[in-house]
Amino acid sequence: MAISAKQYEQMVGRRTGGGKKAADTKAAGAAPQHKVIIGIDPSLRGTGFGLIQWDQGRSIILDQGTIVCKKDWKNSRCLARIHDVLREAILKYQPTACAIEGLFYAQNYRTALVMGEARGAALVAAGSLGLEIYEMAPRKVKQAIVGYGNAQKIAVAKMVQRMLSLDEVPDADAADALALALAFAQEQGRRFGVLPKQI
Repeated sequence: MAISAKQYEQMVGRRTGGGKKAADTKAAGAAPQHKVIIGIDPSLRGTGFGLIQWDQGRSIILDQGTIVCKKDWKNSRCLARIHDVLREAILKYQPTACAIEGLFYAQNYRTALVMGEARGAALVAAGSLGLEIYEMAPRKVKQAIVGYGNAQKIAVAKMVQRMLSLDEVPDADAADALALALAFAQEQGRRFGVLPKQI
């Protein structure tokens, strides 16, 4: 049975806005589309970051890199560097959304603690500049980019290279960060997509 355009808009309105008219839903209920997105893969010694510009399904790389901290540096120095480099990148490119890797469960509590500290430094850099921050599980990112939730890092890096038309395969940490940004962009681009958990 065929339905009219008006009936279709009413169905969409009921689905997204609890019975509001379609015009009201567009004005008040529709999520904003983020054009510049930063992805962050936090780690004390090698935090990856990647910035993309997303427009109508097309992604363009703006910047990417790995924040390397030497093994002889104290943790506090590493955390300060992570914060400072990310803050500088955010101020330069003005992203409005941050996609960060979700928490994972480590067998070693010290490893989990250090990872949490690096993640905290990254979150402060993004949060203090007013970005909307979204958490994405590594498995979901791999599924979105490679099509397989247990994909190896090199497979993710090569697919990121292909998606962004890069001359070289990016460093593993930067590739993971770019994959986070790309996966988030794909989610927000879906008509009925649900954005990842905002933190």
